[in-house]
Amino acid sequence: MKKLIFTISALFGISIMIAQSPEERGLQIAKAAEKADEGFVSSIVNLKMTLKNKNGQTSERLLVTRTLELTEDGDKSLIVFNSPKDVKGTSTLTFTHKVGSDDQWLFLPSIKRVKRISSNNKSGPFVGSEFAYEDLSSQEVEKYNYKFLEEKGDLLIVEQDPVDPKSGYTRRIVTYNKDKGYRLEKVEFYDRKNALLKTLTYSDYKLYKEKHWRALTFNMVNHQSNKETLLKFDEYNFDANLGDEDFTQVALQRAGK
Repeated sequence: MKKLIFTISALFGISIMIAQSPEERGLQIAKAAEKADEGFVSSIVNLKMTLKNKNGQTSERLLVTRTLELTEDGDKSLIVFNSPKDVKGTSTLTFTHKVGSDDQWLFLPSIKRVKRISSNNKSGPFVGSEFAYEDLSSQEVEKYNYKFLEEKGDLLIVEQDPVDPKSGYTRRIVTYNKDKGYRLEKVEFYDRKNALLKTLTYSDYKLYKEKHWRALTFNMVNHQSNKETLLKFDEYNFDANLGDEDFTQVALQRAGK
C-alpha cells in the first residue's frame, strides 16, 4: 500500500509540473535564485573596471562596492571610485525597492554636491561605462514579469520584462545555472525598440560561506556601440558588519572625500 501511495503521489507531482505555465515556472526560478542567495547580510569588494572603446583602446578605474542586504525591501549599495584622478571620489548610492522606482544619488567631488538621479535617467551610462544606472540595482523578484523559455542541461533560460515603464529595456533574457545555486551565467538586454543592446556574462565564480556564489569577472558587451566594460573583482569580505548608517547621503559624501 505504501508503494502504491508513493507512485500515485509521484504521478500527481509530475502532472503539476506539466500543468505549470511558462509564466509560473519563470517566476518560480527567479524566486529560487533569490532564496539561494539569502543571508549574506553585507559585503565589501574592491574591483577594477576596464573600459574598451570601439577602436580597442582601454582605460582603467579602481573602485569599491559596499552592499547591505535587506529582506523587507531591496538591497542598498554604495560604489566609490578611487582612481584615476578625474573620477576619484565620485560615488553612487542606490536604494533598490521591490515596488516602484529605486532611489539613487551621485556625489561629484568637483562640485562637492550630492545629486539625485532622476528616474527618467536610469537608463543612462554609469560613469561612462556600458552599465546603466538601473543595472546597479539588486535583482528583486518583484521588478519583473517572467516567462520560462527553455532548459539546456543545467541551464534555465527565462525572459524577464521590467515592470517599471521608465526602464531602458523592453526585456532581459537571463540564463541561470540550476545546479550551482541558480547563479546567473548570462543576461541579454533588449532596448526600447526590442533590439539586442548588450550582453553581460559572468565568469570565474567562487563560493563563499558554502552558499553564496560570486562571479569575479563581469563582461558587458554593447552590440550597438561595439564598446565593452570588464569588471574584475578581488576577494569578497562578508564579515564587514555594515549597517544602515553606512548607506546614507552623509556616508556617500564622506566616502567620496
